Amino acid sequence: MKWHCGKFIFDCTQPLIMGVVNVTPDSFSDGGGFLSTDAAVAHGRQLLEEGADMLDVGGESTRPGAAPVDEENEKQRVLPVIERLAAHGAAVSADTMKPTVMRAALRSGACILNSVVGFTGTNALDIAAQSDCGIAVMHMCGTPSTMQQAPQYNDVTTEVNAFLQAQTTTLRTAGVAANRICVDPGIGFGKTIEHNWQLLHTLPQIGGGYPVLLGVSRKSFLGALTGRKRPTDRDTASAVLAALLYQRGAHIVRTHNVTATLDALSVTTMLD
Repeated sequence: MKWHCGKFIFDCTQPLIMGVVNVTPDSFSDGGGFLSTDAAVAHGRQLLEEGADMLDVGGESTRPGAAPVDEENEKQRVLPVIERLAAHGAAVSADTMKPTVMRAALRSGACILNSVVGFTGTNALDIAAQSDCGIAVMHMCGTPSTMQQAPQYNDVTTEVNAFLQAQTTTLRTAGVAANRICVDPGIGFGKTIEHNWQLLHTLPQIGGGYPVLLGVSRKSFLGALTGRKRPTDRDTASAVLAALLYQRGAHIVRTHNVTATLDALSVTTMLD
């Protein structure tokens, strides 16, 4: 299984690490830490040195309750970072919901589009189809400002999987090649703690043959389990869970702490 992302082709038979570069003042884990272009680029380059296979650059927080960011502000935050990291040779993912930001990010050198709303909307579909970039399709119930207000499902795995299958079919119909698509069940995006664990327990049922991307790094459901209130104190739990999820069928793990995650994955792959 390979994931085609522009000039990059990733071998999904080995675990892949997506390092997080948040160019935001309000992300739940590291908001404000890398808000300047220079700081964000330096952080991205450090993650590459630590072993990240790709970098996910975002300029709008999607934490529960986050306020929307206007298009121009988001562009000003992320485009210079994407351009400089791509020029450095990095495979850069643009983490954005907005079609105009998607298009601008591709022009700046991004080779992956990561949509937390799963490319719902005609403009996003058109941009995906007209490019050769990798496509990450995520499930979210509601919006960041509303998603944790009592989310409900009859069967979370069945419903999330149905959305992912429908959106991948829609993308294929629009002209996106299957080898450009990966899927993400959206842990923490409109799910309770119980929903999150149910999705992770049933991970082998998710994906429909596409590579699976998972973002569990530092999330609050791990804080609830471990009692670690500060997100940065959840790195050990995040790395252990990433390794276990790789064993259960995840192909790409999105993480804030590349070193810890790579160590955990390295040990895991030696025991496969």
